[in-house]
Amino acid sequence: MDTTVYVPAGDPAPAPDGSGRAVRARDLTKTYGRGEAVVRALDGVDVDFEQGRFTAIMGPSGSGKSTLMHLLAGLDSATGGQAFLGQTEITGLGDKALTRLRRDRVGFVFQQFNLLPMFTAEQNITLPVELAGGRVDQAWLATLVETLGLSGRLTHRPGELSGGQQQRVAIARALIAQPEVVFADEPTGNLDSRSGAEVLSFLRRSVRELGRTIIMVTHDPSAAAYADRVVLIADGRIAGDISDPTPESAMAGLDALRTLEPAVTTGTSTRTGA
Repeated sequence: MDTTVYVPAGDPAPAPDGSGRAVRARDLTKTYGRGEAVVRALDGVDVDFEQGRFTAIMGPSGSGKSTLMHLLAGLDSATGGQAFLGQTEITGLGDKALTRLRRDRVGFVFQQFNLLPMFTAEQNITLPVELAGGRVDQAWLATLVETLGLSGRLTHRPGELSGGQQQRVAIARALIAQPEVVFADEPTGNLDSRSGAEVLSFLRRSVRELGRTIIMVTHDPSAAAYADRVVLIADGRIAGDISDPTPESAMAGLDALRTLEPAVTTGTSTRTGA
């Protein structure tokens, strides 16, 4: 099935770097303030994220996990180092190129659903493609609707949907342009436990059945357990790596970070690096 949604104007997107890495950071640094008041939100981070995988970034409050996601997604600028999306060094792009990259190659899911209340679910899903002047691929839309369990909800407005259904609409919107990577920032933060579990299951299905790449920031070990891998971060540095996480192993890793002990790792664990 041809699932091409549209071809953006301008140069074609660069191909993946050939190593299976969708996103990578090298010596990535972010500081705030100056002199004695300087705060190092990220301190020389080296990390890779594989294509076609669901990866969670987890750490205590203030550890730098959201800062890392924002830099990798081109939502904020780095103080030093490099961030790459495929072959593209996004830390070297200007504002216009960053805007085009975020529109054409990246999807976003946030804690707030950010749906337009006057639009139907279907209109909210297809909005990014239409704003870009593209043509919606109806076959791909149908695949998303089926995978995310939104059949029968497309004509409903956000106010007529539950929180879990609204977040599923937001996920479909993030996927409609078939981005290389979807970044999810605490996507279940505003949901009850049942709706949150449903949304996380749909994110995992998006990876396993649709071949997407998802990077999710979370503080919740139960949410992290839906991922294929957990990257642990503390004090702005990569502190460990958990393969095939469970709620228990994710909690153990988080507890180790909170007590300033060496991070717990399970499964096939590797330290990140250049």
